[in-house]
Amino acid sequence: MRQFHSLLLCLSCLSFTLASSDYHEQLLLKPLHPSLLLASFNFQSNTTLASFEQQNFRYFPRSLGQILQHANTRELHLRFSLGRWDAESWGARPWGGAREGGTGVELWAWVEAETDEVADGRWLTLTNALSGLFCASLNFIDSTRTTRPIMSFQPSGDHKNSTFESLHLLHGTLPREVVCTENLTPFLKLLPCKGKAGISSLLDGHKLFDASWQSMSIDVRPICPLASNDCQLQITQTIDMVLDIQRSKRPRDNPIPRPVPNEELKCDTSKPYHTEDTCYPLDTAAREEEWTLSQIFGHPLKGACPLATDGIDPVCISVPHARQVFSSEGSHEHKDSSGFMRCYHLDSEKDFELVLPQQEISEKAPLEQPLLYAERSFIGYGQERGGVQAILTNPSLTEAVDFIYMESLPWFMKLYLHTLNAKINGLDTHQDVIQEMYYRPALDRKRGTQLEIRILIPANSTVVLTYDFEKAILRYTEYPPDANRGFDVAPAVITIGNVSIRTTSLLLPLPTPDFSMPYNVIILTSTVMALSFGFIFNLLVRRFVAVDEADQWDVRSVRLKVAALIKGKLKRFRKRVKMEKKE
Repeated sequence: MRQFHSLLLCLSCLSFTLASSDYHEQLLLKPLHPSLLLASFNFQSNTTLASFEQQNFRYFPRSLGQILQHANTRELHLRFSLGRWDAESWGARPWGGAREGGTGVELWAWVEAETDEVADGRWLTLTNALSGLFCASLNFIDSTRTTRPIMSFQPSGDHKNSTFESLHLLHGTLPREVVCTENLTPFLKLLPCKGKAGISSLLDGHKLFDASWQSMSIDVRPICPLASNDCQLQITQTIDMVLDIQRSKRPRDNPIPRPVPNEELKCDTSKPYHTEDTCYPLDTAAREEEWTLSQIFGHPLKGACPLATDGIDPVCISVPHARQVFSSEGSHEHKDSSGFMRCYHLDSEKDFELVLPQQEISEKAPLEQPLLYAERSFIGYGQERGGVQAILTNPSLTEAVDFIYMESLPWFMKLYLHTLNAKINGLDTHQDVIQEMYYRPALDRKRGTQLEIRILIPANSTVVLTYDFEKAILRYTEYPPDANRGFDVAPAVITIGNVSIRTTSLLLPLPTPDFSMPYNVIILTSTVMALSFGFIFNLLVRRFVAVDEADQWDVRSVRLKVAALIKGKLKRFRKRVKMEKKE
């Protein structure tokens, strides 16, 4: 716990120190157990508010700055995430989860407006503009997917008291959104070096979206140092990914995994059943995996970004000082006093390579224990009703955890608030666990359900939070093309001070109609209309005669007369042709 709070304190001090600099970037590498690597890319730039208002952005991206000005947005937080963070194996989340979002796309911002209606209009402008900038479906964040959190989110920037009263917090999620390379490309264009130099040159869509877990974040906030009127606008861009070392080392021209040849298999020869055709895998947990930057990211780092602030080491790796690490020529290594962190100062004109050879593990970098473990799933059965269960565990043996649990449910999940129940260690202690609650019910096709609960969990305890809900029946036009897949439900947001945790998203099955029935109705209707039209058309154009008139018409005689007429014309035509030839 002390290590975790000291890390947050160091990060906050680093952000305050760099607030006066224009631009800086840093890559933090941290091996995880087993053969995994956490890579955290952090980019930060600042501009004064006076320059920002005059549209003199410098290192601040102009495309994003003009959107913020047009939508009167004072603070912005945007997240693109995929995968699931395994807290039990990987420890605490990077940056304390403060730069992590739920699965898909998550956006929240403080918009300055006089009324709620004006704030909603500016929120709509913001989402539509960001949708075009980042090639995402943010324009689908409508009123049914927008909430106004009361307890969960607090501004991280420094806002004046005169403007703080007119700020409106709006939050929206798109758990169904698929994050891909189309979102990474605009992200890189916001950077000063734009992926051509510096640590951003390592970012590649094939590597990023092949990761076991990845998150892209953009944070814009005002920074006002104490006893100073020189306020700045700070933008922080972060990319965190957990890479599988073995999978990342596959060559680009042969990305398909294939069986390892027999001569390259690592077998435990001490087993009595080891033979030429029988191999027991060798336990490699006592040895660190061998890897290099070129193997992980496909190529070395293309020098330092020339626009980055001098004095900040752009590459750091968290491994014990006893572990062998080799770097390319021209770089300078610096070790800290903790015994687990070393950083490198790069040459802007030379490529940088980092090599970690395979060796025995004599000491491992400790994993930070998370403040809370959270699981969330559906319970119940049937197409009419269901339930949600959240298992929240406090791993600390001495300290209680006070946090806020927030649910943003779609309008077709009608929550029964009277069924909300909290059990601690299997006992019903609703009043002792739930300290405070805010609930806003859903309105059909207008807004979703918002539920915020302040929960206190004693040390070394587990709380199971459950509630029931009813499934609504949608109109057939409201179902997506893959309706049988289900509907994505946004993750729950857990806030513990400056630490944030997102649970996994849920997949809700709804009663699905038979979509072949409209087709059958169309076919049947078309058939009836065709038969009716043919019958009426036949009545209109057919000539009706009496029976006695029909007897006067000898069909055979008519045919003979027509044939004789045609035969006579053919004879006259032939005679004319012969006379023309004789002349």
